[in-house]
Amino acid sequence: MSEENKSFAEEANGPEASEARQRSEARRKLILEGNLLKVIFVIALPQVVTMLIDSFYNIADTFFVSRIGDAAIAAVGVNDSLMMIIRAVSIGFGMGSSGIISRSLGAKKDEFASRVAVTTWFTAAATLSVVAVTGSVFLHPLVNMLGATDTVRPYSMQYARWILLSAPITATTVCLSQILRSEGNTVFSMIGSVSGCLINIILDPILISYMGLGVAGAAIATDISKVISMVILLSPFLRRKCIIILKPSYFTPKKEIYAELGKMGAPVMMRSCMMSFATILTNNIAAGFGDVALAALSVANKSLRLVASAIMGFGHGFQPIAGYCVGAKKYARALKAFKYTTIIGAIIGLATGGALSLFARQVIQIFSKNEALLELGLIFIRTQSAVLVPHVWGMIVSGFFMALGQPVRAGVMGLSRQLIALIPSVLILSWLFGEVGLACAQAASDVITFILALILVIPVIRRLQAMQKETQ
Repeated sequence: MSEENKSFAEEANGPEASEARQRSEARRKLILEGNLLKVIFVIALPQVVTMLIDSFYNIADTFFVSRIGDAAIAAVGVNDSLMMIIRAVSIGFGMGSSGIISRSLGAKKDEFASRVAVTTWFTAAATLSVVAVTGSVFLHPLVNMLGATDTVRPYSMQYARWILLSAPITATTVCLSQILRSEGNTVFSMIGSVSGCLINIILDPILISYMGLGVAGAAIATDISKVISMVILLSPFLRRKCIIILKPSYFTPKKEIYAELGKMGAPVMMRSCMMSFATILTNNIAAGFGDVALAALSVANKSLRLVASAIMGFGHGFQPIAGYCVGAKKYARALKAFKYTTIIGAIIGLATGGALSLFARQVIQIFSKNEALLELGLIFIRTQSAVLVPHVWGMIVSGFFMALGQPVRAGVMGLSRQLIALIPSVLILSWLFGEVGLACAQAASDVITFILALILVIPVIRRLQAMQKETQ
């Protein structure tokens, strides 16, 4: 055994880590052998809460900023694109590593999993630091590119400046959360997100109204909440309550790790970046119809994201289960988990989509009483609520491909929803039907992506069934 391997074994199996190790092994056994429905809920429910809380971050900002006016609401919506770009890079690293980590843990390659985790975290933070500096230098043209109008621009610049400052923190929180999720330790991930959200909600009215910082106050509150989340997410690693061990000496910038990370992370990053590009395009088209259309788009997207994120949490919670099972060559169990997750997602999608459509008017009125904004927002929300199930199933399928180590299919899924389907839908429908066409574009793209997902996943299911027979 090499000196490095001995060092890892001593840290992972020393007296201070034995209890944590037992809990981690019990979690691994639960994922691979426990009642599957129970496993899905145990692993996925904290992730559902985490996704919901993540949506609350932006909703809280929009709610308190709405007291300033429609232009301020639009500014927060415009900067969603910037936040999505930052998260796209972070998630590309985080989710790119999560499939590798979960498969490695399933195969009991714990040291390699730890090295991948540390290397991913450090590289992501360094990359986002470069993005932050570049964005700050070119802040004025940046917010123009994001779709800010003349009236929205001052608010947008205030918000963007602080969001860029926290970009490396965002990378850290996303990576730590994904590392915890990849080993099935979703409770700590949930606690970190919940704590950050509560801090954000408390600070928003204080900084925005009481201290008079306006839109900048909303961004500062978000930054502080991210720092709190980062500290909480680090705590289980520092207290040796995880299988993964994080320490600087495990930073391993080797070609093989980056090659695997790039293979798995590039499709996710590409998908997220295309989502950002599609949002920027949509914002620019909406800005052409005026601040009201831009604000309506912002309110509708945030409301829908809250509902969709709950179901997406099941998809994200399912990914480490599938990764563990594939790593352990339990292919039938991975397929069964996919089936159960699909059914659960469909049931919740129908229920939540129906409820949101029914109460769409009341939801929009929380943010604005503007009648023109209300009518357009209703179209945005109700058309997307109608296709919520196929939308989320596409996310589940994409996560399934990531867990199986199939980046090409995952990349095609991402490109389909954001490039092949959404952008043409936005351009064509807004040209033909104006604001109403723009409001229906997302729903049209979700239907197209659902069809493609069905075509891509069927041969994968058949292949896993054949692999299961070979192992019997």
